[in-house]
Amino acid sequence: MSKTMATPAASPLAGRRILLVGPNLALAVGELLKGAATESAALERLPQAFAGAYDLVLVDADAWEAQALAGAVEALAATDRAAPVLLIGERLPTTVVRPLMRLTSSDVLEAPFSADQLAGAATALLASAQPAPTPSAPEGGSRCWAVSGAVGGAGATTIAVEIATALAARSGKDRSVCLVDLNLVDGAAAAYLGAQPNMRLGDFTGAAERIDAALLQAFVSPISKQLDLLASPRDPEAFDTVSREAVLRMLEVACECYEWVIIDMPRHRRTWTLEALSGCDEVLVISELTVPALIAARSLAEEIETAVNGPAKPRIVLNRLASRMFGPAPSMAEAERALQRKSDGGISSDWEAAAAAANLGGAIAQHRPKSKIVKDIAQLVDRFAAAARQPGAASQRAA
Repeated sequence: MSKTMATPAASPLAGRRILLVGPNLALAVGELLKGAATESAALERLPQAFAGAYDLVLVDADAWEAQALAGAVEALAATDRAAPVLLIGERLPTTVVRPLMRLTSSDVLEAPFSADQLAGAATALLASAQPAPTPSAPEGGSRCWAVSGAVGGAGATTIAVEIATALAARSGKDRSVCLVDLNLVDGAAAAYLGAQPNMRLGDFTGAAERIDAALLQAFVSPISKQLDLLASPRDPEAFDTVSREAVLRMLEVACECYEWVIIDMPRHRRTWTLEALSGCDEVLVISELTVPALIAARSLAEEIETAVNGPAKPRIVLNRLASRMFGPAPSMAEAERALQRKSDGGISSDWEAAAAAANLGGAIAQHRPKSKIVKDIAQLVDRFAAAARQPGAASQRAA
């Protein structure tokens, strides 16, 4: 890309949040960025360049292959949340320009260009930008459910995904449900849903107060009109580097924005676990029908009851129920004897449906809507939603 001429004295980008998609953009636009908060990123970030997180996105068209760039622009346009985008370059193929025109606010600038031309294009885009679309505060208060596996592999993530999907299907409002994967090290919710994880809480470990509704949208991976996902890229150090304050602030803001918040909890306790659970209206402990899993579920439920000062008493949900025609699996009555309490629900085993959904990317309800799992989740959601506790408890969290 050709270097611009001298920059105007007063930059229109001062104080603005600018995403630079291209390795040489900072050098190319030079002094125009003075006073702006800039972030440089690769093309993979473009589909998450949401309004509210950024005021303007500058894209170097010459830095990427046309097909890859067109795909990234199309993915951004599909979200209906795009920040204004200015495409800059000497080569502006129609395969890229056409999807760019689908954005609410976009423009192209052919190089070489002057600083005044760039400033004028940026100013026009900023002036035409629509307010950032963020979820409106739920009228009746947010409701928050936590899902935790009693043992590894109990199916907690699958059930959390299906619960969130079922609630989204019942909702008549856009962006009413948020699934939060708090398995920060190796969460699988994004992979199950075929989504790109975008939550980067580690960047706000020392500045949790900066997390607000607009910033939360930079973390969101849209799944459907009704359902958003908050999930982190895999990071073996995340539990050590992400602060308690950042996690709790993120949950607080999510509960201010969404009608339903479903949390996929890590199995092992963290510094923020008890406070997160104390703000939940329901806590579901997921167990398989094996004696070790049932004993672990009983112990975990008792630990939560003892340690958490909150409105919810943990419910134990038995997963992968199957006929006893073959195999030594315990019956429901035998399972409840091992639990020393009644279970609060059961989910049928349907390995083929679960595997197909995981491989295709999406909920079981999307790919195998007639599965017994979908039916059982629907009944569980209907029953727990009808018995939901006083709305608003989920947002009462310690800062």
